[in-house]
Amino acid sequence: MKRTKRTLVLTWLTCGSLMLSLCSSILLMDNASAARRKPEPPAPRRKIASDLSDRANKASGMETQKVILRLNDKISPQLASLLKGNGVKVKRQFVNFNTFSVNLPASVVNSLESFPEVEFVSTDSEVRSMGGHVSRTTGADSVRSMATTGYLDGAGIGIAILDSGIYQSHVSFLTGAGSSTSRIVKSVDFTGEGRTDDPYGHGTHVAAAAAGNGIVAGAKYIGIAPKANIINLRVLNSQGVGSVSSLLAALDWLMTNRTTYNVRVVNMSLGMPAVDSYKDDPICLASRRLVDAGVVVLAAAGNNGKNSSGQKVYGHIHSPGIEPSVITVGATNTKGTNSRSDDVIATYSSRGPTRGVRVDANGVKRFDNMIKPDLSAPGNKLIYAQALDCLLVQQDPSLSVSVSNSATRKQMRMSGTSMATPVVAGAAALLLQANPKLTPNMIKMILMYTAQQLPNFNMLEQGAGELNIHGAVTLAKLIKSDFATALLGSSLLTSAQPPTAQSTIEGYTFTWAQGVILGRADASGVNLITKNQKIYGLGVLLSEGVLVTDGVLVADLTKLSTGVLVSDNIKIGNGTTMSAGGYFCSVSVLLGDGVLLTDGVLFGDGVLVSDGVLVSDGVLLTDSIVQAYSALLGGDATTAMEIDADTGTDYAGY
Repeated sequence: MKRTKRTLVLTWLTCGSLMLSLCSSILLMDNASAARRKPEPPAPRRKIASDLSDRANKASGMETQKVILRLNDKISPQLASLLKGNGVKVKRQFVNFNTFSVNLPASVVNSLESFPEVEFVSTDSEVRSMGGHVSRTTGADSVRSMATTGYLDGAGIGIAILDSGIYQSHVSFLTGAGSSTSRIVKSVDFTGEGRTDDPYGHGTHVAAAAAGNGIVAGAKYIGIAPKANIINLRVLNSQGVGSVSSLLAALDWLMTNRTTYNVRVVNMSLGMPAVDSYKDDPICLASRRLVDAGVVVLAAAGNNGKNSSGQKVYGHIHSPGIEPSVITVGATNTKGTNSRSDDVIATYSSRGPTRGVRVDANGVKRFDNMIKPDLSAPGNKLIYAQALDCLLVQQDPSLSVSVSNSATRKQMRMSGTSMATPVVAGAAALLLQANPKLTPNMIKMILMYTAQQLPNFNMLEQGAGELNIHGAVTLAKLIKSDFATALLGSSLLTSAQPPTAQSTIEGYTFTWAQGVILGRADASGVNLITKNQKIYGLGVLLSEGVLVTDGVLVADLTKLSTGVLVSDNIKIGNGTTMSAGGYFCSVSVLLGDGVLLTDGVLFGDGVLVSDGVLVSDGVLLTDSIVQAYSALLGGDATTAMEIDADTGTDYAGY
């Protein structure tokens, strides 16, 4: 009986997906405007985050609540009076975002909703870290000499590392062999501990993955952009824990100081459970401001891809990875080989869709349901710089690897989307060095379009595919520098013909994905790289190129040119092209609000959601999805990067 039920459900899902794939994939052949509805006005919403409101209602009246208060106007005398009241303390102001960190009694929380200048109030939640081979398998080594003059190494580009600090004496951050000059050009502490070193040990490893110089062990553990400048913004304390307010303070600082240090890339290998919609989440909104200002922002997807029984779970992308404008990165397992033929998605890497929620005035929950991650990159058992006396190694000495006995040259091994994210951050720096006029949206498009789709993994697992730096740089160097002001549909490339959509890395040849993810949809077609699209500019989202008409996803011809195929299907990579990929299921069938998946449903990628599964607000759960970070550091059980001993002599030949 159960098999019959499962078969019926599978048949319904498959038929629904195929039917919607036929009606919701449209190849635009001319410039005639698609018939479209007028957008419905947004439904009134609660101004107090649901988790904060629930907690305040259960707390005693004077119990302190730590909140983030976002305004849409100047503070009125009435609100100013409340903020000066007994038990209320304004801790920080974030001037670029008209936002405040406030401690106040539980009895006051819900009253904030009555003030017209209050835009949204959310919890000042905890934020935690996520936590040679890589430069070869990603194609970074093969593009070093592709610049017109000199190497592509990130020189002059500022990468901001928002993490647990950096061990600044480590030789990986010097300008080069024999140098005593550090590339860490600025360090600021936002934790209140009054230090910018890395007693936890996470930030040092992350910074080296993005921009380690490779002078240890003959460049075996070189970062992706080894000459980039590093801006060390410490937002996680000695235990690897921070807060929304400390992260907001760092982003606020970046808005003010980004041009001083030429910060073009921001790396956040950290996150918190995504409760609120990206439209209300303060970290997402601050990240959007930076992207709109021309800064590439990257965030880790999270490490909640499986439960305690080892089963896959979906719907656990962390904030700020739920924000559409950022590049959200999942982790791949390269199995320790340079060849990409055996690469897979790491089991712990968080899967989409995004499940941030906005509650309307009637109490109805409206979920974001965005396709994430955007991209995947190597993140399993990576070896990079180890901080002095770091807590992570003290807790698990096996994380330290036998590369060197010198404190300033030691290396450690870690796994997670935390490690994958700086690999992509370094890649973004290389693209900006190759073509400084690229916008964040253009960089995001290039990285997705040139990615390698991994067979048998769907878009909610791998995004567009695995990072391909060789292909990304090849495409970036062909894009005109004036595209931001060019007309819609005008030529985007400096060459008459587009590049061959293939890359060969370490002897393995693969086809590019040739598509991009647009929020709840994906688009494919060579016109994405041969014709200018208005979604590549500043102040817009890639997803703004898609609208819904009569329930069908179509391209907005004021933002996208003709010749772009739009679909809402969650596809499975088959190792060739996105347009030729198999179908996982339609977004509208699988992810609609209120859709409850019955237990025992077999997904299109062969993943069986076990009997007894609960679907809570559309998030697929089995047992507890919480895993201690220390359990993830070891990564998936597979061959790790080889360990090469350091001679103690700086290597200068990368």
